[in-house]
Amino acid sequence: MSDSSRSALRLALSLADPATADALAERMRRPLLALLADRLGLPEKMVGELLGGDAGQLRAALEADPVEWLAAAAETGDPVVGRALWSAEYRVDDGSTVRAMVEAPGLLPILLDAADFWDSRWYADDGLLRMVYDVEGPLMSLVLTHGFAGLSVEGLGAFSAYLPPPAVVDACLSLLGLWGTIEPLVDYLQLHDQIPTVSASHPWLPDLVRAAVAAPDPEAFLQGHRPSGEWADPEHRYALATVRCGYDEFTAKPEGLDWELILREHARMPFCRANLPTTDHRAESPLVLLTQWEGCPADLVRESFREDPIGTAKYAAELPFEVFTGPWTDRNERNAVFLYGLEPAIRTGRLSVERVLAEVGPAEAVLTYLPLDHEPTRKALAHLLDALGTNPANWLTFYARMSTARGSVTALIADATAPHARRKRHTSWPRPAPAQFPAESPEHARPTFLKVFACVSEEVQCAIVPYFDARAVQQLLVFGDPSPAVRDAVVAAHGRSAQVAMAGGYALSDEKLQYLLDLDEPAVDATLFRHGRLDQAEYARMLAGRLRAGGSRPVPEELLAALDDPDADYTRARLTAGLGSGDLGVARSILGRLRSLHLPASRLRVLVAVWERSGPDAVREILAMDHLPVTLRRHTAKLLDTPDGLALLRTRLAEAESPATLLAYLTAATSQPRDRLQRLRSEGLAPPWPALTAAQGAGSLNEELLSALLQEPDCPRPLLLAALDALPVWGADWIRNALSGGRLNPTDLLTRAAPARAALHSLQQYADHQPGDWCDDAADEPADEPDDALSGAARQPVCVQAAALTQEHLGANVDAWAVCLQLLPTFAGTLPELLATAGALTQHAT
Repeated sequence: MSDSSRSALRLALSLADPATADALAERMRRPLLALLADRLGLPEKMVGELLGGDAGQLRAALEADPVEWLAAAAETGDPVVGRALWSAEYRVDDGSTVRAMVEAPGLLPILLDAADFWDSRWYADDGLLRMVYDVEGPLMSLVLTHGFAGLSVEGLGAFSAYLPPPAVVDACLSLLGLWGTIEPLVDYLQLHDQIPTVSASHPWLPDLVRAAVAAPDPEAFLQGHRPSGEWADPEHRYALATVRCGYDEFTAKPEGLDWELILREHARMPFCRANLPTTDHRAESPLVLLTQWEGCPADLVRESFREDPIGTAKYAAELPFEVFTGPWTDRNERNAVFLYGLEPAIRTGRLSVERVLAEVGPAEAVLTYLPLDHEPTRKALAHLLDALGTNPANWLTFYARMSTARGSVTALIADATAPHARRKRHTSWPRPAPAQFPAESPEHARPTFLKVFACVSEEVQCAIVPYFDARAVQQLLVFGDPSPAVRDAVVAAHGRSAQVAMAGGYALSDEKLQYLLDLDEPAVDATLFRHGRLDQAEYARMLAGRLRAGGSRPVPEELLAALDDPDADYTRARLTAGLGSGDLGVARSILGRLRSLHLPASRLRVLVAVWERSGPDAVREILAMDHLPVTLRRHTAKLLDTPDGLALLRTRLAEAESPATLLAYLTAATSQPRDRLQRLRSEGLAPPWPALTAAQGAGSLNEELLSALLQEPDCPRPLLLAALDALPVWGADWIRNALSGGRLNPTDLLTRAAPARAALHSLQQYADHQPGDWCDDAADEPADEPDDALSGAARQPVCVQAAALTQEHLGANVDAWAVCLQLLPTFAGTLPELLATAGALTQHAT
């Protein structure tokens, strides 16, 4: 079965009444088992055996949570089921597959609880226990800690090294209890004789096993040699095993697990990466994982930090203060430790920010990674910075020495404010740099300085910003968040150049952009036009010389220079925003850069606008540029000398921009419709939607143009509905956009999309509905479309409409349901047409 056929079967069973659904499930038993096998990740035969012959159970399994169903299967304790569960990849409702044992690790304990380990199938070469033991690295923490269920002699030899001595004795006791004889202990001794290294981590074990074999009561002998209470809790053993394997699963130490026991284990076999039972590069260092437990001894944390500073900083619940004091030989390592360790420790209060500021260095790194959005941290730093005051020399010296200071932040501030220091104090910005166009994010010490500068009062900021270099001014205004008072102080000190530099930022916030636009400052507007993020209306306003405050002015020379900038790479749409400007300089620049305009309406718009604003002589200059078609130039030149020439030219423009003319342009067969649509948009013209809709209704709109129109964000609903009627919907991205924009709804797909199989797929894929979830959302059909046959019913949830359609055409006729599913893969019509056809065929047959 294909995915869509399986989805259809699942949907059919959810829509039919229970009796009909049971009968349909029995009729479609084989495809249903295939669907269940795919959903649950088990072989079809096994699913059938586990469910038996009851159709209701088949349907229930279809809607059951896969993990719950697999857990019920694990309760059988069957080794064959267990082997299948180990490999199972079940399908979740979003279509992705998940490894059962990975997603639901509780399945294995359930299985082991119910298992009969006298069943030889557990130990077969392809059995679950063999698979478990063959997996590299996991140490089989679940098996070894879950009562040592299914443990073999080979398993004991393979995994005993990673268990503490009391747990190894428990494993030997488990072997005795399982077999009821000393045979497995004898086998272990033979294994030791053949491979002595199996006991290398527990050299005492062979002698203990020999003594137990010789003892009258081996079990009592082993019990007598097991330390009471140590590592007896399965949860403790499981935690130890996962840490040994490098699994990042635990966030807290299990209750009652004594650190003394862990330290003894560390002494026996160090918790380090070298002792991992795996080569999997994703495994963490066991020692690092131990540090994430609250109360981890400081010695272990220090040892872990020496082995893996970054990993320890990332995981450790608490780091000793001295790990932050260096010395550092690797800058990147230091930065990572500060990022993962310093910042969260300060946020959570485990580390005193005052002590960090006073003792940790280098100062720049500390300042970079301080969480200054954390109010206590911000206040502590601001308190220190008070020493710099409003003295520019203090701040400039602080900045100059920040990147070379090796000591703490406190020491840096003291050095910057020392009045009689040997080193030079700065009275101007060190190594000044010009503003950048476009503006670039701060680098080196600059971002840290600006971050620190934002912590002090407005009074201090206003006093210091006059001493900023041009680049610091730009970066403060573009990437910082200065208050209006500070911004005014910057402009007062640095003049218009500060605003121009600010306009060089592309990703300015809306508030900053509005501030700059409201200035109506020519140089600022020119920079925004060149580097800013404006909408088409703003570009058109600037190029027309219209002021934000009202009124107009000649287009400034600065803006014309930006328009003529040979290094600027303007989009066609940004340039064509000036077609209606009428300014001679703008028109000359646009025609010079574009060389040609695609649409007659665009050419006429330039000429009419220039004539209206600048007079006929200006039009003659445009014609003399020789960038317009010869016929248009000759005709316009004649009109320049006639009294009603401008009116006649306006009439021609109106005709060229009329819906009929634009429709003829789009429907012309001389080029690709998508290219023509793009040209229309690029020259500031919108598609003539009413005319296009009428053409579609009259049957004169070809499919290629219709397909291109559907991609437009303002394509109207009537054309989208027409497309559902006329075009196949397989892989149609325009449906997703139309649904998310509210111009289509799921009801439209249900009733009008074809072919039926694709309509069903689209409903699931694009409307984010799964068959069982269709009732969650109601379709939102606009009420002002009486021509839609389902406009009254469309306010019902789509599942209600689907149920009504199936009831109308299929009812309780199982044959009709079966025929419907058989026709689905190849049926060319809509879903309602499919249902009607299936109903009619079975009615005719009876």
